[in-house]
Amino acid sequence: MLNITLPDGSRREFPGPVSVADVAASIGSGLAKAALGGKVDGKLVDTSHRIEADAQVAIVTDKDADGLELIRHSTAHLLAYAVKELFPEAQVTIGPTIENGFYYDFAYKRPFTPEDLAAIEKRMGELAAKNEPVTRRVLPRDEAVEHFKSLGEHYKAEIIASIPADQDVSLYREGNFEDLCRGPHVPSTGKLKHFKLMKVAGAYWRGDQANEQLQRIYGTAWPSKEALQQYLTMLEEAEKRDHRKLGRELDLFHIDEHSPGTVFWHPKGWTVWQEVEQYMRRVYRDNGYQEVKGPQIVDRVLWEKSGHWEKYRDAMFTTESEKREYALKPMNCPGHILIFKQGIKSYRDLPLRYGEFGQCHRNEPSGGLHGIMRVRAFTQDDGHIFCTEDSILPECLAYTALLQKVYKDFGFSDIIYKVATRPAARIGSDEIWDKAEAALTDSLKASDCDYEIAPGDGAFYGPKIEYTLKDALGRPWQCGTMQVDFSMAERLDAVYVAESGERKHPVMLHRAIVGSLERFIGILIEQHAGALPAWLAPVQVVVSAITEHQADWAGEVAKTLEKQGVRVSLDLRNEKIGYKIREHSMQKVPFILVVGDKEKADGAVAVRARGNQDLGVMPLADFLQKISSDIASKV
Repeated sequence: MLNITLPDGSRREFPGPVSVADVAASIGSGLAKAALGGKVDGKLVDTSHRIEADAQVAIVTDKDADGLELIRHSTAHLLAYAVKELFPEAQVTIGPTIENGFYYDFAYKRPFTPEDLAAIEKRMGELAAKNEPVTRRVLPRDEAVEHFKSLGEHYKAEIIASIPADQDVSLYREGNFEDLCRGPHVPSTGKLKHFKLMKVAGAYWRGDQANEQLQRIYGTAWPSKEALQQYLTMLEEAEKRDHRKLGRELDLFHIDEHSPGTVFWHPKGWTVWQEVEQYMRRVYRDNGYQEVKGPQIVDRVLWEKSGHWEKYRDAMFTTESEKREYALKPMNCPGHILIFKQGIKSYRDLPLRYGEFGQCHRNEPSGGLHGIMRVRAFTQDDGHIFCTEDSILPECLAYTALLQKVYKDFGFSDIIYKVATRPAARIGSDEIWDKAEAALTDSLKASDCDYEIAPGDGAFYGPKIEYTLKDALGRPWQCGTMQVDFSMAERLDAVYVAESGERKHPVMLHRAIVGSLERFIGILIEQHAGALPAWLAPVQVVVSAITEHQADWAGEVAKTLEKQGVRVSLDLRNEKIGYKIREHSMQKVPFILVVGDKEKADGAVAVRARGNQDLGVMPLADFLQKISSDIASKV
């Protein structure tokens, strides 16, 4: 007798081996129809998988995250099936799932066109409607190699040939198409109903630029028509908010081919940068950090001692002078340790907090660069806290509260907390790891934060908290971090004199709140669709006279606001006022003040707020009070 334990703890008995589909049918016909796969003792499998021993079994449907993964994986195969139907000479390579969808790489004699994409998507729909069963078979490696060679699928044959000779491989068939795959897959093509092909891009075979270029077709797939439409609507909104597009339209910055991966900040964009930096500088000052500044270029010897040379060498920009090799710094931590080492430090000096707006360089591949979100030159709000083991908890607790306040001021309230724990390969005793992990989790508990555990995802030198914010479209952006480091201070011989007189290595806490300022400003632009709140806006107020007769009053209004620290632009052009209002509205200026004869006579201004809001006429003093309040409250 076979015993199957279900997720609710109930048990079902079967006289002998049983498939996942049979288990689903025994529970109910509705579940049997909805089943996409199963989990047997935690392993995701096909519905046809035979269970031959007692096991814990869960039925996977499209309401589960695993079900969505099955849909996307299977839709990638459906895409390849459709391509082979329409373009028999095309060769298939690989087709994995990715965030929100999938892709498949093809080798074909000419580029796929938008018309081809539409035809492929249509054919996918026709094949799905046939509801063809998806079946699995297993072949010895060498037999599978010969099978795909006979079909002219040389890329598949090469993939299989790289597998150890003693391993069998699994193949999945749907209709006339068979593909190499570990699986699992949905039981039939009829389960794949809600998908869309998005774009074609170039990709190198096996990711190597020395190899031939393939064509990568991207697609997305969802469990329902509503979910697909919601995603497509989000993409449309994301396109409107694209920081690269808004950066051009609002004259904030540009990226130039003369310096790929670096940012040319225009006056308006640099104003936003300065507001973010000065805000974070106040955060440093108000929370016990001493601001420092380290050099950009450091001898490779330091990077070797710190361990960065081995890990980051390929991403470091290097140079040579007088037979010494140097590198532009990819991070700031070793420099802060060298500052810490100047002079004798006592336990009374700890915790010692250093902060730096540290410029870093990393030689990111050109294909991975993305506006100001992914660059080669960036500045971090980088902080390092040198402390004792007993200080880890209070420092983490204070840091989480500080990070929450900063994110709230920038307009983010939804934060995801994740604790990455000890990996298999690590340094330090289990006792120290226990203490560090407990400090991180206890700090989040004390802050009333729900958190996830990422087992084994910590660095070799210590665990960390990752702070991920969600923007207005629900997209996650991992920005903040708190890392506990037992190793670097020891590697670079940093010590303090303990109360006992003994010399000890401090624990080093690596922390950043916004992370890369470039990336964070890109996130802010997209979060607010370019309409930055008044305190961040590069131009906070435009003062515009209706005619030249009010130019003197308009100028006086502008000077009064400037004296109060407001960023003002004065528009005295000989243009119709409606034209000027539309133009400044397109620039997403928070307030437009219009002055005519009546406003001049009354010492007032007509106020238009962003979003075509007419706030009416008010005395200049009243408006000054309003904008000062908005800036102070960061709305």
